[in-house]
This record gives sequence, C-alpha cells and structure tokens, in this order.
Amino acid sequence: MAHASQASSHPFDEAMALVPLAPRADEHGSEPPREFEGRTHPAYANMVGPFGGVTAAQALQAVLRHPQRLGDPISLTVNFAAGLADGPFRIEATPVRTNRSTQHWTVTLWQTGTDGLDTVMLTATAVTAVRRATWGAVDEAMPSALPPSSVPSVPFTDSVRWVSSYDMRLVAGTLPKQWDGAEADSLTQLWLRDNPPRSLDYASLTALADAFFPRIWRRRARMTPIGTVSMTVYYHAGPEELAATGEGFLFGQARSQSFFNGFFDQSAQLWSETGHLLATTHQIVYYKE
Repeated sequence: MAHASQASSHPFDEAMALVPLAPRADEHGSEPPREFEGRTHPAYANMVGPFGGVTAAQALQAVLRHPQRLGDPISLTVNFAAGLADGPFRIEATPVRTNRSTQHWTVTLWQTGTDGLDTVMLTATAVTAVRRATWGAVDEAMPSALPPSSVPSVPFTDSVRWVSSYDMRLVAGTLPKQWDGAEADSLTQLWLRDNPPRSLDYASLTALADAFFPRIWRRRARMTPIGTVSMTVYYHAGPEELAATGEGFLFGQARSQSFFNGFFDQSAQLWSETGHLLATTHQIVYYKE
C-alpha cells in the first residue's frame, strides 16, 4: 500500500481531501468506478485557476483512495483538457484491467458550468504495480550541489500564490533578471520541498514534479503565456524510500529539448537528499507568441 499522508491541517492534505460519493451499480458485476468530490485550494492558486501539479496530484489521489487498488503508482499521465475554475469538481477513477502484478486506470475530472452542464476538464491514465525485489541501477546520477542548508530560499515570483507553498533553493538556472529576449540554456537545478515541510508521499511527489517555472521563460527571457497540455510522472521509489525521505528536500533538475511551433517539452528529475532517484517527469507545454 502507498505511504499514507499524515492527518494534519497542512494545506496540501486539505487539497487532497477528496470526499467519496456513493458508487454506481455496475450491470456487469465488475468493480464500479469510484467518484469523489474535491475542490481547488486557495494555497495552490495560479495566475488563472489552480496550480496544475496539485490538480495532477488530485487525479492520482482518486486512484490511491480506490478500495480495489493493487500496489503503488509507477506511472501517471494527466491531460489538461481545459483550465479548472476555482471551486468544486467531481473526479472518477476506474480500474480498467487488473493483472497479477499491475493495474491499469483511467481518471476523469468534471466541473459543472454556469449552464448547469458537466464539462470534462482533465483525463488521466495511471498504472499501479506490486514491485518485487530485483537487480537495479540508476544511470541518471544526482548532480553535485551544495547542501540545501547552504543555499538561500528565494521565491521565483510573488505573483502567484502556489509558489509560496514550496521552499525552493536555487542552485543554477534562475529566472531572467531582465525580460529582454536574451537567449540562454533551459537548465534549472534547485532544492525544493513543501512549505511548511511535510512528509513525502506519492501525491506530493506528483505535485513537486510540476514545480518548475516554464522552460521557455529561462530559454528566451520573455514573459510568454503558457499552459501545460499533458504531463507524465514515472515513480522510481516505493513507500520505504518515500518514508526515508520524510520532510527532507528533493533535488530537482529540469530542461527542454525542443521549442517548436507553439509547443515545447520539459523533462525533469527529482532525487532525495541521499541521491535516490525518486521520479522522472515529462510534459508538453503550449506557448503563445
């Protein structure tokens, strides 16, 4: 089973507090989808709507809360079909196939519009699995860096609320000092964790995977409008590794490979302070000239 979030008044736990709705009967006798009611949280507000990392974490939380879940997450892909409005939403997790050691999921999130109609705002797929001890290796070693205690905590921006929900300590690749169109590499490295500190679990690891400012801002030094279209997280840690990380910092590294005709990609890695690679993530992002 996944490492459970501790009961507390931490804003992230409040954001993850999905309320189960009564399950619908399934005429075929299979396990029905499980629906939950959730809502956006003011601590994770973005320029418009909520921070996408927390929305992705809520999608995973619907899987983690399902009574028929097998194993722990190994992958999650979230497609942001539309921007969420602040307020309540309904989310459904469905196990579409269960094998001996893996389980495949679909997730859908709806919001009710002013016309009273439900609109799909997010779709997702996930895979959970029962891991067994095997040989292992890591080819993506954590870069050398000063420890987080030696790096000052400096917010990237004060224009959005969600940024203050994370303690970010920049190692390399800051936001441009001048928005003058000057080009640079797209690499950023930093230490980061929840603020206030919170023990790591799969949901918070998912949100942290999206806590990098848009690569195009670093690459081109222009305040370009952007929006994540699709985001995938691969999990490389079990409950024991997450528990060992506790409230410690993660080392994050993000870069892009291509900016092309309105879309760019972003790849990132997250390590524990001890150098365990906890997650890798990839996303495709829309940008507007």
